[in-house]
Amino acid sequence: MDLERLKKIGDNVWEIPKSGDMLVNGRIFGSYELVLGMDDKVYEQTSNVACLPGIQKFAAVMPDAHWGYGFPIGGVAAFDPENGGVVSVGGVGFDVNCGVRSLTTNLTVNDVKPKLSTLVDVLFDMVPAGLGSRGEIALAGGKIYDVLTDGAPWIVEQGYGTKEDLTFIEEGGVIAGADPENVSETAIKREKRQVGTLGSGNHYLEVQYVDQIYNQSIAEKFGLSMNQIIISFHCGSRALGHQIGTDYLKILAGASRKYDLPIRERELVCAPIHSPEGEKYFSAVNCATNYAFANRQVIAHLARKGVNKVFPDADVKTLYDVGHNTCKVERHKLNGKTKTLYVHRKGATRAFGKGRDELPESYKGAGQPVLIGGSMGTASYILAGLEKEGGAFASVCHGAGRVMSRTKAKKLWQGEGIVKELGARGIIIKTHSMRGVAEEAPGSYKPIEKVVDVIDATGLAAKVVRVRPLGCIKG
Repeated sequence: MDLERLKKIGDNVWEIPKSGDMLVNGRIFGSYELVLGMDDKVYEQTSNVACLPGIQKFAAVMPDAHWGYGFPIGGVAAFDPENGGVVSVGGVGFDVNCGVRSLTTNLTVNDVKPKLSTLVDVLFDMVPAGLGSRGEIALAGGKIYDVLTDGAPWIVEQGYGTKEDLTFIEEGGVIAGADPENVSETAIKREKRQVGTLGSGNHYLEVQYVDQIYNQSIAEKFGLSMNQIIISFHCGSRALGHQIGTDYLKILAGASRKYDLPIRERELVCAPIHSPEGEKYFSAVNCATNYAFANRQVIAHLARKGVNKVFPDADVKTLYDVGHNTCKVERHKLNGKTKTLYVHRKGATRAFGKGRDELPESYKGAGQPVLIGGSMGTASYILAGLEKEGGAFASVCHGAGRVMSRTKAKKLWQGEGIVKELGARGIIIKTHSMRGVAEEAPGSYKPIEKVVDVIDATGLAAKVVRVRPLGCIKG
């Protein structure tokens, strides 16, 4: 990115000055190196988002940002429903509520290493993964509608997991206002028994261990300690969420024309929040959000069973579950006043600060756990959310961010070579697709340490622990 087009307004904070049709400035959180490495499309897309009706404060960009559909990946924007605010497919994405769940255990590295290969094999066998994978729950009849409206709580009622799990899921694992009538039959058919499946692409399940603690006090509140084994996985709403996005692109394109909305690129088609089209889309997004929560709840149950199959006395608990690719109704302070806003997080993660009513009681004094995933051979991080007036609507990055396309990655690496290289470092990789491993090579991502350091330095969230992979299951 051409830094001459930006105004540096603080350490690791850059501004795209308002010009032309922009209603607000753009704001990029990133170091000199990270921002310089962003493609120019990020600048263009952020500027276009800043033109959308009802946008508040600024169009924000996280340090993992790169080009996306409509919004840049790592883009955040909040809209005022009482001031012409809009909802946009490009601001949510297609894998709605893709997210990360981390499970804590009472196991240590020394406990697991002698049986690591067995554990990874068991988890690989128990948790379905890969393109077109099918889970063990067949949602016949009206059960799919139960999942869309009732999310993770309905799954727990069916015997998958515990009520305690629900306490530690964002929104308790269910969003209100989800109406399956606003989800197409095509999307319902594409569900194809995918609840409880990882999928493919950048989705994964990892056996990890805590190798560094940055904040002992908060780590203790989160139940984390040195050399502790945790299980983390990343997945979303699968084909159902993708179809909802595809369906509503056409509907919102019509709404953009109908309401004469100023769209600078067709990927930003949108509808006023208080319009029939906007309300239907938001309702469908809530359905996909609930589906993703349900999906991760089943996987958590299967992962817990897998760990207990190898270590019968293991105590496996949910640390937290938080999504990205969402549009959420939240209360935020703007200029000293609290407003209800529709916050779009495209490849960005919620990071509420301490004291928020939405947090579990045990975390209110620490802030929300923020789960930032790595890429097979790299570290992942657990942070604690912070909120301040100069923040980005309690949002942070969701990962390291790609530096190259999957096509380019496949030209540079072979899956077999990566598996062998990581195996030499003590990291076991199990996959349904060697091509998928090549596409997700660690070298195709930005250095996650540098991305997370920006989040910590700017006060968007505080580093709590770093975890490293011992075994990784890929679709």
